[in-house]
Amino acid sequence: MLYSNYVISDSNIAFGTSGARGLVVDFTPDVCAAFTHSFIEVAHRSFEFDRIAIAIDNRPSSYAMAQACAMAAKQAGIETVFYGVVPTPALAYQSMDEGIPAVMVTGSHIPFDRNGLKFYRPDGEITKPDEKAILEADVPFESLSELPDLDVSEEAKLAYLNRYKVFANPVIAGKRVGIYEHSSAGRDLYRELFSHLGAEVISLGRSEEFVPIDTEAVSEEDRVRARDWVAQYDLDLLFSTDGDGDRPLLAGEDGEWLRGDVLGILCAQALGIEALAVPVSCNTAIEQCGAFKEVQRTRIGSPYVIDAFTDLNSRFRKVAGFEANGGFLLGSDITLNDKQIKALPTRDALLPVLAVLSLAKNGIVPLVQQLPQRFTASDRIKNFATDKSKSMIAKAIEAPVEFMGNLGYSSALVDSVNTVDGFRISLGNGDIIHLRPSGNAPELRCYAESNTSDSAQLLVSKTLTQLQVLD
Repeated sequence: MLYSNYVISDSNIAFGTSGARGLVVDFTPDVCAAFTHSFIEVAHRSFEFDRIAIAIDNRPSSYAMAQACAMAAKQAGIETVFYGVVPTPALAYQSMDEGIPAVMVTGSHIPFDRNGLKFYRPDGEITKPDEKAILEADVPFESLSELPDLDVSEEAKLAYLNRYKVFANPVIAGKRVGIYEHSSAGRDLYRELFSHLGAEVISLGRSEEFVPIDTEAVSEEDRVRARDWVAQYDLDLLFSTDGDGDRPLLAGEDGEWLRGDVLGILCAQALGIEALAVPVSCNTAIEQCGAFKEVQRTRIGSPYVIDAFTDLNSRFRKVAGFEANGGFLLGSDITLNDKQIKALPTRDALLPVLAVLSLAKNGIVPLVQQLPQRFTASDRIKNFATDKSKSMIAKAIEAPVEFMGNLGYSSALVDSVNTVDGFRISLGNGDIIHLRPSGNAPELRCYAESNTSDSAQLLVSKTLTQLQVLD
């Protein structure tokens, strides 16, 4: 007999900013079963259910992990509904509509040798207290000796498509839309939806090998690819997502990928959102544009954004949130084209792209240009131990002026320091530098904001280079 808390504690798998993540070799069948048993036990403390929904991304390891989760559910007397390869928000939307929990097998944007599990209660994404309860749950179970074949239901895909058919309008009809498909979980669904809305769809870059697209650290290769594709195919826009379809990438008629928080501002404006919850790392143009009655800044990670919705929904009718990676979270029901769009408090890649496209009668570039011109950039140092990151950031918080001097910013005046999540320092000239450990991998992330795109990118490059010298 195994016990879930002991299996999990010995697994090297940990919760990050969104879901449990780790190396594929550590996600053994029994580890997947342990997480599933603990999740079911914790969910049963608040909800009655006899079914659980499961879906996967296109990683080579994801189906076997789903089989293990389904077998664990069977051991617990719970039926499994398997939705196959669909975007994470499609699974979340379907499970919330049915009022049942869900497990998404995905590592999102991280490399294919890693994977993860995202958990949803019947009312939405789990909270940080839920994560703690899952780690501590003491559920006995038998080691898995067999893995079941899983029959695929199309219901989640169809429900997600129907949710967004409300965006049909003359602005979208006739647009030339390129979809960078790579290995995205939603690649076939997106083509079907944009075609239904009347766009002329060009499929690009499809890959049968998993491609780890990080919307916060877009590679130079993908930047060049976007510009070339937009020019070559005369595209009105180019759309893509990360691996599990909850973080968008959108390039307009100039072929330049929009930063996720800029896309989030435009989406919130298009939907008439009154109040926002956004992580501290997002662009300050959110406040400077003056479009929102209140903006709450949170720690980085969708659970923290979702947690802020409770307060905002008590005071405002239209509430939403988004992250610097572009994932948009709809915190309240809204009406569009005389039809209701239900709240979906988890990251979604389709909503921001469709909302912005519905406004883009004269193109996407003019929409971006009307915003306050604040520019952000981000990148990370890979294979940088989390403990080392935390130690470095602790030193920065203790002596920020000295730390900045060691990074080559000795002449910079320090305006303020924010420690909500990592070390975020605002300088007298308006520049911002933000350092924090990744919540999903051994990486040190750097975010920067400035008055020009080049200066923001220079801040990131210089800071990361100097950090490696200090190391």
